[in-house]
Amino acid sequence: MSKIFVPKGYSPQLSLYETQTAIGFIKRTFEDRLTKALNLKRVSAPLFVDPNTGINDDLNGVERPVAFDIAETGTTAQVVHSLAKWKRYALHQYGFSAGEGLYTDMNAIRRDEEMSNLHSIYVDQWDWEKIITAATRNEAYLKETVTAIVGAMCDTLDSLKTSYPSITTTLSRDITFVTTQELEDLYPNLTPKERENAFVKEHPTTFVMQVGDLLASGEKHDGRAPDYDDWKLNGDIVFWNDVLEMAFEVSSMGIRVDAESLDSQLTKAGCDDRRKFLFHQMLLNNELPLTMGGGIGQSRLCMLLLGKAHIGEVQSSIWDDATKVFCNANDIVLL
Repeated sequence: MSKIFVPKGYSPQLSLYETQTAIGFIKRTFEDRLTKALNLKRVSAPLFVDPNTGINDDLNGVERPVAFDIAETGTTAQVVHSLAKWKRYALHQYGFSAGEGLYTDMNAIRRDEEMSNLHSIYVDQWDWEKIITAATRNEAYLKETVTAIVGAMCDTLDSLKTSYPSITTTLSRDITFVTTQELEDLYPNLTPKERENAFVKEHPTTFVMQVGDLLASGEKHDGRAPDYDDWKLNGDIVFWNDVLEMAFEVSSMGIRVDAESLDSQLTKAGCDDRRKFLFHQMLLNNELPLTMGGGIGQSRLCMLLLGKAHIGEVQSSIWDDATKVFCNANDIVLL
């Protein structure tokens, strides 16, 4: 059975029918706000890629991609884990200019995911990427972009509550920026997740910065692949979730690696073998544009704004029988 937490006295704020219509409302509204805030154009994206290109996201390096053989070509394809690398290559191929970007629906299957209130094997995100310049490749521009994204989320919630007055969710537009090292310094005896819970409870909208590298303790706050985010210029948008009483991540994002940071991070991560891939060679040779980007969880955002206790209430996935029985007994309606 997956790990499930049921909030005391939990009851959905919307009926099943209302939930489905509200999900559509959130997705349409947020896409409109996000594209205007970041100057993004919608594009089509692959569901699967050639594993020999190095374009698939390796996440933490241990997750097994879903792969299948193609009868016509005699080759193998992998279902994407995310589109972090593909997006940057696409910006180059499509001829986008500095200050312009793209976004797309990213659907993935992560079969090794530990299922819980927040995780299923199905992942749906708005993946976005935009071209930046050397002058904007800095922390100040990263923070400016985070502020714009949080603003789009809060605007979406305001519109949602106008259409569905029974929604009681609140979000703060006041963002606190904190590094993973600062969190370790504040809470040296807590785990990374416990640190986020303690901090975000007091700072309900937080951007946790600099994820992926080793901390002073010799441990990582969280894993991050070495070949898309610059570990010094990335982070996670985290809100305090009143329903689950915990820190709730809705987006992982950052300024992407340049040749120098990629070279360093590949070695740190023990991933020098990736230098052979076309994508990595183009980066190391400065043939791809400087970019920033991220993924914003569609089900995560819907779950947060609608005050849902379980991700299965806002997306269709597969759950074990024990989980389905438990959820049914606790007024959690899995789609």
